[in-house]
Amino acid sequence: MNNETLGDKLFDWAVHALLALVCVIVLYPLIFVLVASFSSPDAVMRGEVWLWPKGLTWVGYTKIFQNHEILTGYMNTILYTVIGTSINLVMSIAAAYPLSRKDLYGRNVISAMMVFTMFFSGGMVPTYLLIKNLGMLNTMWALIIPGAVSVYNVLIMRTFFQNGIPYEMQEAAAIDGCSNMSTLIRIVLPLSMPIIAVMILFYSVGHWNAYFSALMYLTDRDKYPLTLFLREILIQGQMQEMQGIGDDSHANAVMESEAIKYAVVIVANLPVLMLYPFLQKYFVKGVMIGAIKG
Repeated sequence: MNNETLGDKLFDWAVHALLALVCVIVLYPLIFVLVASFSSPDAVMRGEVWLWPKGLTWVGYTKIFQNHEILTGYMNTILYTVIGTSINLVMSIAAAYPLSRKDLYGRNVISAMMVFTMFFSGGMVPTYLLIKNLGMLNTMWALIIPGAVSVYNVLIMRTFFQNGIPYEMQEAAAIDGCSNMSTLIRIVLPLSMPIIAVMILFYSVGHWNAYFSALMYLTDRDKYPLTLFLREILIQGQMQEMQGIGDDSHANAVMESEAIKYAVVIVANLPVLMLYPFLQKYFVKGVMIGAIKG
C-alpha cells in the first residue's frame, strides 16, 4: 500500500532529476576525454567532437608507448603508490588503534596534539630544509616519508575502531590471554576491512595524483612520477598553441601534443578507475561509520 503524497512524489522526482544532472556533470568530462583520446586532434581542436570519436586514430596512445620517459614515469608512480600506501596504512593503524583504547593514558592529549598539526605547520621552506638535511632530496622517500601519516585519516580510523568494534570483544580477548598485538591482528583488523579499504583508496589516490612534492624534491628525470610528465605535456601544448601554428612541422607537433594530452590523462587515471569498483562495497560503509562521532 502506497501512502506517498503528491509532495513526496514531487520531492523524489526532484531528487532524481538533481542526481541525474550531477551524474551528467561528473561523467561528461570523463567521456569527452576518452572520446577525444581516440579522435583526430584536428577535429578536437575545431570543437567537432562531443560524444562519439571523429576521425578514429591511435596516434596518442602510440606516442605514449613509444616514449621511454612516460613509461618510466608510469612505473615510478606505481612504485611510489604501492610503497607509500603500504607505509601510510601501517602507520595509520599503529596510531589509530592505541588512541581508540580506553586504557591508554593521555590519549585525548595526544589526539589534540595531532589535530594541532592539521592547522599549523612549519611551512614549505623549513620542510624543504629538513628534507635536505635528512639526505632525502632526489629520492623516493622525499615523496613518502613527509606524508607517512594523515591526521585526518587517523581520526577517521580511530573513530571506526571505537564505534565499529565493541570494546567488550577486546576485553574478552585479553581475558583469553591475547596481547594487544594479537588482539589487533586477530580481531580488530579482520573486522576493519571497510575502513581499511577506504584508507587504501584515499592514500593511493593521493599518491597517484601527487606532483608538487616531486616537483620540489626530485631533479633526476628517471625518478619523475607520471604526473610531472603529464604536466610538461600540458604546458608544452599550451605554449605551442600560444605561439601559433606556422609551418607544417609545427602544426603536426601541436596535433600530436593534443592527442598525447588526452591519451595520457586516460592512461594515468585508468588504474584508479579500475580500483574503485572493487572497493565500492566497503567505501560507503567505512566512511559513514568512521564519521559518526569524533
